[in-house]
Amino acid sequence: MAIPEHLRTLRELVGPDHLLWIPGVNAVVVDDRGRVLLHRRAEDRTWSVLSGILDPGEEPAAGAVREVMEETGVHVLPEAVTSVTVSPPVTHANGDRAQYLEICFRCRPLSGQARVNDDESLEVGWFAPDRLPPLEPRSLLRIEHALRRSAAWFAVPEPVSEPVSEPVSESGRVAGRV
Repeated sequence: MAIPEHLRTLRELVGPDHLLWIPGVNAVVVDDRGRVLLHRRAEDRTWSVLSGILDPGEEPAAGAVREVMEETGVHVLPEAVTSVTVSPPVTHANGDRAQYLEICFRCRPLSGQARVNDDESLEVGWFAPDRLPPLEPRSLLRIEHALRRSAAWFAVPEPVSEPVSEPVSESGRVAGRV
């Protein structure tokens, strides 16, 4: 997997042992026949939804479009956010440690022929939902939510047990409000 230049620079400063918090996107691309576009990752040879790291200042939907194009040559239109999750901590093959904020989009293809378009993919293909290759559980959940057109927020924290109060100024107005 290619390391974006901004992360390479950051890694030079903090080293590989520091757990980095990295924003990323996932795309579940569904064509008009209901098939899902997947790729087999070069990094670990597993089938997965398309994904990648956002560039500094990049809008998440634009990042999803860019990642799908880079990896498969397919131009897509994001239709909906279908999940917002946090990955477990990951140690990559090069020793870098990271944890990802993952924003998943359901996308539809607009143009292009699916093909291996970079060095991050070994294969790409369209799969009927009932004929998916073996997938890691997080990819499978992303596909399920995208196909149901339902949103998911995993690991929702427990509600606060005490009411949250805002500081009030001498005038009786809530402090810090305009």
